[in-house]
Amino acid sequence: MNDAAPNAAPQTFYLKDYKPFGYEVESVKLTFQLSPNATKVHSAIRFTPKADAEDNRFFLHGEQLSLISAKIDGTPVTARLVEGGLECDVPRTSFLWEAEVEIDPAANTALEGLYMSNGMYCTQCEAEGFRKITYYPDRPDVMSTFTVRIEGDEPVMLSNGNPTGAGEGWAEWHDPWPKPAYLFALVAGDLVNHPGSFTTKSGKDVELNIWVRPGDEGKCAFGMEALKKSMKWDEDVYGLEYDLDLFNIVAVDDFNMGAMENKGLNIFNSSCVLASPETSTDANFERIEAIIAHEYFHNWTGNRITCRDWFQLCLKEGLTVFRDAQFTADMRSEPVKRIEDVIALRARQFPEDGGPLAHPPRPEEFQEINNFYTATVYEKGAEVIGMLKRLVGDDNYYKALNLYFERHDGQACTIEDWLKVFEDATGRDLSQFKLWYSQAGTPRVKVTEDYADGTYTLTFEQSTPPTPGQPEKAPRVIPMAVGLLSPNGDEVRATEVLELTEAKQSFTFEGLASKPVPSILREFSAPVILERETTNSERAFLLAHDTDPFNRWEAGNALAKEVRVAMVLDGAAPDAAYLDALEKLVRDDEQDPAFRALVLSPPSQSDIAQTLHERGHTPDPQKIYDAAETFTQTLAQQLETSLPRLYAATTVEGPYVPDADGAGKRALNSRILSLLTRLDGGEQAARQYASADNMTQQYAALAALMKAEKGETQSQAFFEQWQDDRLVMDKWFALQIACAAPETTAATAKELTQHPLFSMKNPNRFRAVMGALAGNHAGFHHASGAGYQLLAENLIALDSVNPQTTARMCAAFQTWKRYDSKRQAQIQAELERILATRDLSRDTHEMVSRMLSA
Repeated sequence: MNDAAPNAAPQTFYLKDYKPFGYEVESVKLTFQLSPNATKVHSAIRFTPKADAEDNRFFLHGEQLSLISAKIDGTPVTARLVEGGLECDVPRTSFLWEAEVEIDPAANTALEGLYMSNGMYCTQCEAEGFRKITYYPDRPDVMSTFTVRIEGDEPVMLSNGNPTGAGEGWAEWHDPWPKPAYLFALVAGDLVNHPGSFTTKSGKDVELNIWVRPGDEGKCAFGMEALKKSMKWDEDVYGLEYDLDLFNIVAVDDFNMGAMENKGLNIFNSSCVLASPETSTDANFERIEAIIAHEYFHNWTGNRITCRDWFQLCLKEGLTVFRDAQFTADMRSEPVKRIEDVIALRARQFPEDGGPLAHPPRPEEFQEINNFYTATVYEKGAEVIGMLKRLVGDDNYYKALNLYFERHDGQACTIEDWLKVFEDATGRDLSQFKLWYSQAGTPRVKVTEDYADGTYTLTFEQSTPPTPGQPEKAPRVIPMAVGLLSPNGDEVRATEVLELTEAKQSFTFEGLASKPVPSILREFSAPVILERETTNSERAFLLAHDTDPFNRWEAGNALAKEVRVAMVLDGAAPDAAYLDALEKLVRDDEQDPAFRALVLSPPSQSDIAQTLHERGHTPDPQKIYDAAETFTQTLAQQLETSLPRLYAATTVEGPYVPDADGAGKRALNSRILSLLTRLDGGEQAARQYASADNMTQQYAALAALMKAEKGETQSQAFFEQWQDDRLVMDKWFALQIACAAPETTAATAKELTQHPLFSMKNPNRFRAVMGALAGNHAGFHHASGAGYQLLAENLIALDSVNPQTTARMCAAFQTWKRYDSKRQAQIQAELERILATRDLSRDTHEMVSRMLSA
């Protein structure tokens, strides 16, 4: 059952229309009688009218519920079922509302509310899933304590908070901390736990568990250690302790998101918690560590202090992403983490900011809140926090955070509340800085320079292109971290943060013996696009000498872009000076292997397409692909004599350990192997595949072989070895498409959708195939249009099953206006075909409509 009639205009919600709920919810008691197709939910909720309420209407959200009975203070009442819920006449004094409903978890393929995943009951209530469980004011500013009784024959029955009792066929839980309904969780099934414990700095013992299906117990140890590290880090860095006696994590196979921070009962997509050296790559381990930290950190930045309404989503998500990035930087390599985050930001958020789906971190309106779990809310939201910290300084940042926790604990807050604590803690006026939350688009900062008589002047001009609904933009506060280097590579001015507040601003540096080489936007101090006329020789100089690791990488990345663009537009040969610089860097054993691996990883083909588009050229995906292949082959030949030694030097001996040092070496080793495979016919990769005792090396060898069209035997062997491991098979599915040639990409993906192990109902498997299709730039954008057609067909088929996943996958089309007229016409036809689908969900309707209306 979908939520919108065909071609109906979905309701639009506006931030300006916010009104508080007219009733306090003093307590909530829920009783679940579990049954796959007929679960009964009894709710007993104590409401008290607010004396100053703007709206006295008693309205409870509810969707896809069968109402059995309703009572007020024990007396049956007749509730009026209306669109989106029910209304009822209620007393103007405190009263007990009781309702009994029946729901069908087994039929809930949307994976919102209470649903079944391979025989296990589980929930996902953020953002608006609780209304599919029972009638309730399902909004984040309504907070209450919950008591839950679960009745059924499942061996394990879990909910939020602390256990208060259990017996044959029942279990009871109580969460003493007031929370909104989106943080409610229930899990019941045949599960086993990987136990642990943690003692807080105040001496409180906390029981820890990771609950998994039988057979997955051996994949929990890393996740448990990551949880303990997160708890310790949050105490050490932010002074925040855990506040319950128990912390449970559950691994679920069918899950739309990565994980969910439900109070005391975090539910995780199994891919984001289960890990072993044999089945998980270094990237998997790092991602798991980060996601576990993220969800744990939500205990304070999201749970104890939540958001008033869903327009404020970036308040909890941006802050928590920033905190998990801090954690990863401390656990691993701070420079590498920063570079990786910027790569991801430019790949996901910048195109979003520059296309039809652009929106501010705090939007003014939406039709479906699920569509705003975006890179803008999460990653750009985190960048805004980072800028704020840089502007006020570390000491003031933590002073303001302490005030935030002290002032707003137990509250549902707004961006205004968040910025007010910084103003009160520091005395700064942040009214202009607030524009980062209300303006969409990525600012462009043009830089010019002048030098005379020992004085160097940098002039900055900022502007932000129009975005949907925002044709004009005011100047923002932009922290621009700048350092100056002498012509011999010495740093003559250490990093200084310049604050841009006007459309045009100049800054002078005096007492310089010679014209310096500027290092601008160090550590990527603001999420902007820097525009400055420079030369490849200066970029090579910064690659060799810059003391800021990010800008050193940035110089190499910019060089790589210039070389690729010249190859695409002019048919130029790969630049010899750049190849020499790369060779020098990769052979420098004094450099961090992880950093060298990043420098050796070229800009994505989509990034080159965007660069061409920004410069007024129409990108040709096939030419971009051909240039990438030519460059990589030339680089391999340039390094031919060095590759065997480099491969040997970066091979990690001994037992596998998923730490930062080993991961960095393996990342560089894998990049070297991919180049070596182009020259030796796959001999070394085949040997590595045969001898690998961990997934990182096995997968790297398989990828190198398949990209070189030498891996058919190993691919079949990989399938036979891992066909019973669902997470490893996601890797196999994705790799078949990622390594396919442009002309065969769509056919390969279509064939895999017919594979016995492909299931559209499993979000991980669907994303493995369709996400890989969209990620193969030249293949997805092949001139035949077959990639567009295949994705659209599958999105149409999935929409009635899982609207959330469908809508998010629609974003693959968001850059359609940067391509040629033929491709634009092909994509437009597919988008119109999706929009014309009968009973299209409001999730997908909104996404497609926004793209078509741009």
